[in-house]
Amino acid sequence: MKAYISLFFAGIFALSACKNQPEPIAEEAMKPQKIVVYQVFPRLFGNTNTANKPWGTIEENGVGKFNDFTDLALEEIKKLGVSHIWYTGVPHHALIGDYSSIGVSNDDPDVVKGRAGSPYAVKDYYQVNPDLAVDPAKRMEEFEALIARTHAHEMKVIIDIVPNHIARCYEGKNNPAGVTDFGANDDTAVEYARDNNFYYIPGESFQVPEPLNDYQPLGGEPHPLSDGKFEEIPAKWTGNGSRKAQPHFYDWYETVKVNYGIKPDGSKDYSEIPAGADSLDWSAHYDFWQGKDVPDSWIKFRDITQFWLGKGVDGFRFDMAEMVPVEFWSYLNSHIKHTKPDAFILAEVYNPSLYRDYIRKGKMDYLYDKVELYDTLKHIMQGHGSTDNLAPILEGLKDIEHHMLHFLENHDEQRIASPQFANDPWKAMPAMVVSATISTSPTMIYSGQEVGEVAAEDAGFGDPSRTSIFDYIGVPAHQRWMNEGKFDGGLLSDDEKALRNYYSEVLNFTRNSPALMGEYAEVHSFNRSQNPAYTDKAFAFARWDENQKLIVVTNFDEFKSVKTTLKLSPELLKAWKLEKGEREIQEVMFGKKKTNLRVTDQGAEIDLELGPWESAVFGVR
Repeated sequence: MKAYISLFFAGIFALSACKNQPEPIAEEAMKPQKIVVYQVFPRLFGNTNTANKPWGTIEENGVGKFNDFTDLALEEIKKLGVSHIWYTGVPHHALIGDYSSIGVSNDDPDVVKGRAGSPYAVKDYYQVNPDLAVDPAKRMEEFEALIARTHAHEMKVIIDIVPNHIARCYEGKNNPAGVTDFGANDDTAVEYARDNNFYYIPGESFQVPEPLNDYQPLGGEPHPLSDGKFEEIPAKWTGNGSRKAQPHFYDWYETVKVNYGIKPDGSKDYSEIPAGADSLDWSAHYDFWQGKDVPDSWIKFRDITQFWLGKGVDGFRFDMAEMVPVEFWSYLNSHIKHTKPDAFILAEVYNPSLYRDYIRKGKMDYLYDKVELYDTLKHIMQGHGSTDNLAPILEGLKDIEHHMLHFLENHDEQRIASPQFANDPWKAMPAMVVSATISTSPTMIYSGQEVGEVAAEDAGFGDPSRTSIFDYIGVPAHQRWMNEGKFDGGLLSDDEKALRNYYSEVLNFTRNSPALMGEYAEVHSFNRSQNPAYTDKAFAFARWDENQKLIVVTNFDEFKSVKTTLKLSPELLKAWKLEKGEREIQEVMFGKKKTNLRVTDQGAEIDLELGPWESAVFGVR
């Protein structure tokens, strides 16, 4: 079945640029557009080395550079339908490599995860990762050039900021004038003080965690600093909140927790947002914080984000935002918006009970829709979930649906094609259509997802099924698309080419369809109650605005077709005011289907036939 589908799509999509696009829509009707984010590690993107040796060095396994994002590469990314690129792992983080010639201290393998290091253990917030530069001494200039190239291709730039924790070996050697380093003025004799940047364990020294499962830094390779010790007196709290001088191996032991004025007992040591602030815009929040005395860490991260905005960065993805108090986000994000009102602000928040506070009080633009939509779609793709669970999710989030970013892969999640997830990237086809079209929120894809990367490598610290964020490694499917810098997919299989074409069709359609920034109504529940031939492997909903009406239908079943009449709900008929009669309607995303819509006094229905894993978007006139 997969081979048939992929070859079919390969043939169809080869002609898509000239034949299958929907009719052009007036420019004024296309605003605002859906946002499409492309997450990519520069470390991985341009790496052509295929050795993939476990714990391989940068010389053995290779590394990508900022300069690998050539004009050709960026144009091909844009052709996917991308509006924003999230360059992951840009700020200088701890890594195992000798850059002492440019004044960078060597990092201790005992407090670095992997050899390439975690991008979420930042060592210097005012500099970029030297691994990513052709000339490490000019690494900032090379990143600034990448920002300019990205903008020249009409895409915006997002980078990570990790306010909850920093590398245990943080060393700010590039601080602007007037900026003091983290912890420089801390009173280390006490566990907590409001303007300390860290929490301390007075009288105790840090101890490296006891290794588990025969773990050895660098896979056991000798290293002058790898001795099971790291000097930190007194010990600091660990990034995930551990208050032990010797954290557990599964703690975030390579990082230290940043203090935002939350006392060890959980009480707040700063001004709180006044009642009703959740209904006010960012400018009112900015005004509120003027003249307020805030903890020192707040000021430090305000200065960091202002620095990067000054470099031309268009927005930020905030790591583990829910571990930092919402009042700080009100302060920080209102300052970001004051400098750049259209800044893109995305946060990692996993607790649904906190969503509205972080959006309305914290002034986040977007949050991951992970624990509800992503997790539910994953279960369906794996064959043990029901589409009946989708409609309640959208209903429960309808007041904040625009703010919930949708994705099927990111660096924390398993690759769809991995055996541990779905074992086949084509199983994501209906989920991708649902994820990208069901709301006005942004859609994100992860580099390699569009060509079915499996992530099977034993990279070292990282585990197979997730492309390692800790090690020097190649991404085989992506490398076949990259084709030694031609970026033409020349080494991809027909199946991989068809998959990438599928993603391109879906994403470009979402960018150019005004209805997807309009209204939503699900018709799934109505059909489940009225239509025995419509099962919980199908899912259908409507999207519309004043210019376009769409019916989106998907079939998640791997083996069975859907053949039925899809019934439109009375509420949808009332909203659409469809004239009575029978008419032919066209599938507009892929352009490969036509069917009939009948409207009578009894209601409306569409003749529907979908093959396994097939989706369709019908335009209704």
